[in-house]
Amino acid sequence: MNLLGYIQAKHNLVFKLILVAICSFLLSLMLPNKEVKGPKVDSFTAVWPYSDLVTEKDFFITKTPQEVKNEKEQIKNNAPLFFVHDTTERNKKLREFALLEYRDPGSYYILKPLFDSIYKRGVIESIDENSKRKSIFIIDGQYAESAAYYDFFNVQSAVEYLTRELKSQLPEMKYLDYLTIDYVVSRDKTSLYVNSKLEQVSLYKSVIRQGEVLVKQGEPLTNNKRYLINRYFNFINQGQSFSWINFMARWVLSYILCMVLLVFLAFFRKPIFGQNKQVAFLFLLMLSSVFSTYVFHKYGLMVFALPYALVPILVRVFFDGRTALFTYLMILLNCCFFMPDRLEFLLLQLIPGIGTLFVVAEMRRRQQILNAAVMVFLFYVVVFVAYQLGFGTREVVNKFSAYVPFAISSMLVLLAYPLIYLTEKFFGFISDFKLLELSDLNHPLLRKLSKDVPGTFQHSLQVANLAEEAIYYIGGNSLLVRTGAMYHDIGKLENPYFFTENQPDGFSPHQEIDPLESARIIINHVIIGVELAKKHKLPEQIIDFIRTHHGTTSVQYFLNLFKKQGNDSKIAESQFRYPGPIPFSKETAVLMIADGVEAASRSLKKHDALTINDLVDNIIDYKIANNQFINSDITFKDITVIKKIFKKRLMNIYHARIEYPS
Repeated sequence: MNLLGYIQAKHNLVFKLILVAICSFLLSLMLPNKEVKGPKVDSFTAVWPYSDLVTEKDFFITKTPQEVKNEKEQIKNNAPLFFVHDTTERNKKLREFALLEYRDPGSYYILKPLFDSIYKRGVIESIDENSKRKSIFIIDGQYAESAAYYDFFNVQSAVEYLTRELKSQLPEMKYLDYLTIDYVVSRDKTSLYVNSKLEQVSLYKSVIRQGEVLVKQGEPLTNNKRYLINRYFNFINQGQSFSWINFMARWVLSYILCMVLLVFLAFFRKPIFGQNKQVAFLFLLMLSSVFSTYVFHKYGLMVFALPYALVPILVRVFFDGRTALFTYLMILLNCCFFMPDRLEFLLLQLIPGIGTLFVVAEMRRRQQILNAAVMVFLFYVVVFVAYQLGFGTREVVNKFSAYVPFAISSMLVLLAYPLIYLTEKFFGFISDFKLLELSDLNHPLLRKLSKDVPGTFQHSLQVANLAEEAIYYIGGNSLLVRTGAMYHDIGKLENPYFFTENQPDGFSPHQEIDPLESARIIINHVIIGVELAKKHKLPEQIIDFIRTHHGTTSVQYFLNLFKKQGNDSKIAESQFRYPGPIPFSKETAVLMIADGVEAASRSLKKHDALTINDLVDNIIDYKIANNQFINSDITFKDITVIKKIFKKRLMNIYHARIEYPS
């Protein structure tokens, strides 16, 4: 057989192997490329719960881009101003003022002491109010001397000084012509100073040397301590350069964990293994869980706030407890690579996850999800306190903030209800919630069944009661078999009077037609039921009960009648046989037995212990002889239990009494 032919023959197995390869590859991309050292802390971490944190190497505390930007802005805002003492214009004005002595001696001698006082202090260039509070430097040659802006006159203050001193002795025009600025802002020098300071801005706050204790065990954490711890672990856990060896090693680990889950399904959960959609769902849960952990770890969020307990709930709702536990364990083993204390993580997540499985063993009430959330929180608290008191830091137990992530995780467990609904829609799975909705007698199909064909409806109720009790004792989904029983005969909505339970006056339309036509009508109720179920969008799991409740048995009564009329029995055999398929699970097998036993019991003329005992034995033996149970995982022990239950229930229904010998 060539490769293409082998792939076509084993396409289901090939699909699963490809799924494992892709899933493990994606997991290896997300897993950290080296050991994670130390957890990041958040505002809810009040105390350092681990051993003393000693730095392994020199650690430079870098500033954030915002901190660097703020520091540069502060330099620009607080930078001093540089002024140049320029006497050129002042000397020119003073020469002109000296000529006033000859033209107007009176004014000259009044103004001279005032101008001497002004130019002795100096007249500085006016600047904005904010800049006046800055330090200033006066450049004189190669030197710069520190000064204050208010040590000088500016033009306005000089005019006010002259006006105040002269007291209107001279007109303003007499002295304004001789007033000028001699200290001018040097923007070039100021910019040069600012740029030199900006270049000196360091990207580091400080340095912590190798061997220093960054934080001690049990030490209360301040915001600054949290900042240092997170920056240190970011520095320590920095990704190293890509290495093919490292990547392949991670891929091998992920591949092993995925294959372990697949092999478990192949050996112990063959029905799940046979459904690609169900296998894909389990691996999608694994990817989603690891991806959520990857995101929270990367951005320093509270990993313990993630609702890991949702995984066993979602798996248990659609599958069984052992599958849920095994899947959950494989997911936790993948996620623990992100944790510095893997034992603490596994204990804190595995035990609450196991606890939820007891709460949701049969998910039939919405309150169970709330109960599961409460149970998860209680397990978190108990395990956390016990672990910290026994192996960790006692101080952290008394901090209320230490329990906040657990409370958040527990509350997020309430997302199970909408997630169950979405999973049903996208994957076509069926949960107990859905089964409860379908088994509601107000469902349109069941209402129509009870109204139009009450005989069949009562038959379905009796079959549901019988099958549910049998499954309860031999193990299986009792709610599924009950719901399937309620719908298994909906095909009798068409031609209802051709079925004995709907013939109250004893008249049978079969008396007027050929046995072959009668058989066709009887057999067609299975086909019509499937079509009707699809029209009303019933789940495939319920439709399976309609398909299989007669398996490939024959309509024996009409076949015998056909033979008595002298017809060829070889031709008749196939035309009197139901199309099947035969039952493939305990639930469908039990429904077949319950349907046959309940229907046959109605035809008994005498309902006593002996006749009921023979009836049940004959019906079940007939099914076994016709190989109707070879595809279902039902055992002879189960058959024995079923016989006992059905005999007891039928005797109770018909009030049969055991006859003792006289």
